[in-house]
Amino acid sequence: MTRHNRISNNGHKPATAVRILVFAFLFCLAGAQGWANQDDQQLMRGLDEQVQEIKSDVLSIAEELNRLEEKLLYPSGTQVAIFVALAEGDDPMRLDAVRLLIDGRLVAHYIYSAKELEALRKGGVQRIYVGNVTTGDHRLEVLVDAVLADGADFNRTENFSFSKEAKPKLVQLTLAGPDSGSTPVSLGEW
Repeated sequence: MTRHNRISNNGHKPATAVRILVFAFLFCLAGAQGWANQDDQQLMRGLDEQVQEIKSDVLSIAEELNRLEEKLLYPSGTQVAIFVALAEGDDPMRLDAVRLLIDGRLVAHYIYSAKELEALRKGGVQRIYVGNVTTGDHRLEVLVDAVLADGADFNRTENFSFSKEAKPKLVQLTLAGPDSGSTPVSLGEW
């Protein structure tokens, strides 16, 4: 039994087709050597344009697949999205990490870079978690690790309850330092 038969018997016909296409492409290139430079340049431009069109098609297909995957994994009826924001005017606290547990199960653990922290300080909001939960009541545990302006560690754990209905749920966590006058971790809905 030859290698070719072994491959096609294993069901890998696309690999054989790719070999044929590569051979045909190389054959076309070898034949193109006899053409004048102008013909070569036109051929190369045509091939470049085709390659660019194929790349564009592949990128749009990948984008569409990502959207479909998100819809499949997170149907809107069971979806919960949790967002993190910093309380306004709370610059002295340097947020290091946030962990989220829903019903005792760790669902997100995020460590912040300097750029991400700066974006949050400027009013940005981060989507830290998107997932599915059943309808009914759930428990959300939020663990915050930060460093205060004086260099002291700041660790806070807060527990919240939320109710999930048969529609998407958007939850906002607002984080603040102990000297801000606000609750260190507050829960809100959008």
